Amino acid sequence: MGLTGAVVSLAVAGWLIWLFPAPHLAAVLGSGPVDGVMRITSCYEATDVEGYPDGTNCRGMYTPRAAGEPRRQVTLDKAARSHEPGSTVEVRMARGRAHELSGYALGTWVTVTGLLLGPFLALSLSFRACARDATWSHNGDYLLVLIVAVIAAPVLGALVDLFVSIGMALFG
Repeated sequence: MGLTGAVVSLAVAGWLIWLFPAPHLAAVLGSGPVDGVMRITSCYEATDVEGYPDGTNCRGMYTPRAAGEPRRQVTLDKAARSHEPGSTVEVRMARGRAHELSGYALGTWVTVTGLLLGPFLALSLSFRACARDATWSHNGDYLLVLIVAVIAAPVLGALVDLFVSIGMALFG
């Protein structure tokens, strides 16, 4: 039972990551061909639901690469920098939002991935210990794994943001 719980826990974590942050991570990292071009009309400092700064977003007209798809107004989510109105940016789409390589965006999606994976990893390790010992484990070590994972995710996201931003500033 415990080993099954560990596998199911990791499977649920993988499914949630695939469902939520994976498309955005793939778009920000630039996997696959460019989906289209976006002509910027304006850029602004975005805020989250609670009013805290959330990077720079840009609005503009998106022209898809694929023939037959209509042009439409989209938002460039967590842009690498504030683009001048009229400039064009190659973008990849995920969940109706345009993305480009940006340290802030990559750090955000790495953090979300870590926050999704951490609790399920701790639960999976606890289930594995139950299977190994053939008893329900009340060991607090797995709570410590959970706490470390929840703290490590934003730290890793901030480090990714920092190193990608520095790399983009140095190498364009």
